[in-house]
Amino acid sequence: MSTKGAKSGKSSKNPLQILITQPRPNSDKSPYYELERKYGVQLEFQPFIVLEAIPAKEFRRQKIDITKYTAVIFTSRNAIDHFFRMCEEMRITVSQDTKYFCITEAVALYLQKFILYRKRKVFYGADGTNKSMFDVVNKHKENERFLYPCSENQQDNEIVNWLKNNRVDFETPYMYRSISADVKGLLSEKEFDVICFFTPSGVRSLFDNLPDFQQNGTFIGGFGSNTLKAIEEAGLSLHIKAPLPESPSMITALDRFLAEKMGGKK
Repeated sequence: MSTKGAKSGKSSKNPLQILITQPRPNSDKSPYYELERKYGVQLEFQPFIVLEAIPAKEFRRQKIDITKYTAVIFTSRNAIDHFFRMCEEMRITVSQDTKYFCITEAVALYLQKFILYRKRKVFYGADGTNKSMFDVVNKHKENERFLYPCSENQQDNEIVNWLKNNRVDFETPYMYRSISADVKGLLSEKEFDVICFFTPSGVRSLFDNLPDFQQNGTFIGGFGSNTLKAIEEAGLSLHIKAPLPESPSMITALDRFLAEKMGGKK
């Protein structure tokens, strides 16, 4: 296993190797590439999980009537994709009056792929945290029935608990599930100084692929409260955390980390 981590004796001539456990961005203008240019690091993109769609026939067993709900909470683009896929499979027309509450502006803007985007019905948190999204939901909770579509094995318990504790009328329909991708080859062949995770399932995938993984100085980053919790429960040390008020995205968190690590190199 070659992912040994960033050793103190690592030559400064070798660029820092950073593994982003997500697909490679489609656009060359992605802020990730700006980080490469800014700090002279090398980024590798490799999803650690594969999403498996739950078919409509299986979804019906949950006995959730999508048409009875007036608002939807989205915490990822994947959730958006599978929500509208399910509606299409079940021949459901989503009401134009449906409201959408999103974790970030980026997730909210992704809705343009499926709906006529209107700010009066699309809301998102100010800084990418659950709390900022809760503040928005709180203003509408009395008049709406909410759906929170998520993975069968990857719901955000903080969100679920908040909805329960604040007496929100909601259901959590499972529309997809995540399974570990085969990344043994990549992790065995390359040595990474930083690994960034975005889901608890991604953390689980690391150990599914390398049960004997030892951190050995590798810097670990995590996005989202459940992901951070999964990293800590796996016995790994955390170095890069998002979202935080000063680091609402993984990109800003990495930027801050690299600026400190590399002495403010531009």
